[in-house]
Amino acid sequence: MGVSEATVSRVLNGKPGVSDATRKAVLSALDVLGYERPTQLRGERARLVGLVLPELQNPIFPAFAEVVGGALAQQGLTPVLCTQTKGGVSEADYVELLLQQQVSGVVFAGGLYHQADAPHDHYKVLADRRIPVVLINAAIEHLGFPGVSCDDSVAVEQAWRHLVSLGHERIGLVLGPSDHVPSQRKLAAARALAHSSGTTVPDEWVARAMFSLEGGQAAAMRLLDQGVTGIICASDPLALGAVRAARRRGLSVPADVSVVGYDDSAFMNCTEPPLTTVRQPIEAMGRAAVELLAVQIGGRAVPSDELLFEPELVVRGSTAQPPRTTSG
Repeated sequence: MGVSEATVSRVLNGKPGVSDATRKAVLSALDVLGYERPTQLRGERARLVGLVLPELQNPIFPAFAEVVGGALAQQGLTPVLCTQTKGGVSEADYVELLLQQQVSGVVFAGGLYHQADAPHDHYKVLADRRIPVVLINAAIEHLGFPGVSCDDSVAVEQAWRHLVSLGHERIGLVLGPSDHVPSQRKLAAARALAHSSGTTVPDEWVARAMFSLEGGQAAAMRLLDQGVTGIICASDPLALGAVRAARRRGLSVPADVSVVGYDDSAFMNCTEPPLTTVRQPIEAMGRAAVELLAVQIGGRAVPSDELLFEPELVVRGSTAQPPRTTSG
């Protein structure tokens, strides 16, 4: 870089006698080479924060982006939105780009940290560089980052008890891939609930899908073949796919089949029928994520714990009593 050890020492110790251009060059070199800045200089990173989203098709992710972006702005930070597209820039590529921008931290709202079988090397890079990171919604173990999550177990319990109270006995689930941690938690909760009432959730009543309307439709078709009368879904788009599957079979929602979504994302009260769903507290979760990030950017440590937030069942028109002709 062409500067003396004495100059580097002055920069690291905050001493005078160094031009702004040289100071910035030294600090940038530290970032590029992977050295951690001294605590007192961390605030001199670019006031940028990466906000990494897996997609924008599901309305829950733009909703998180709006809350997190607003909360970051209140902290004097600017979000850099990184949205993955199929065949486009990967999550690992975005992390590399964000490091080049010398971001102050990164918030992930959905991503490969959900999936046990996905590559996770880019998270280790962030950890090694001591970049503040916060994860929204359940992650695999051992990543070591703080997170905020909606309680998947409570969400399933609310949906399950609602359907049982209506008289449903054959309740199926449309979940994400088998290595998807939030889906694993949802399934464990459903099986525990069934066990507590002396029943089971047969494997045939659990359908896996990619998180899309089409995935939900295909998965729900398999459940309808098994004669389920109630379907709990791991996202609202999956639930809308389940409603479409029922209609393709000539069934009515909710007269023949009840469907419960998850998220209460935008416009779910405008669908036909309006969707019964479990609402994530997006506002509280997003603000908590930014608060955890801001504390780290300020040079203070935070526990690598997961903060669990309580969801809320929103009952609308997609659930009702099962057909009387159906037997348990």
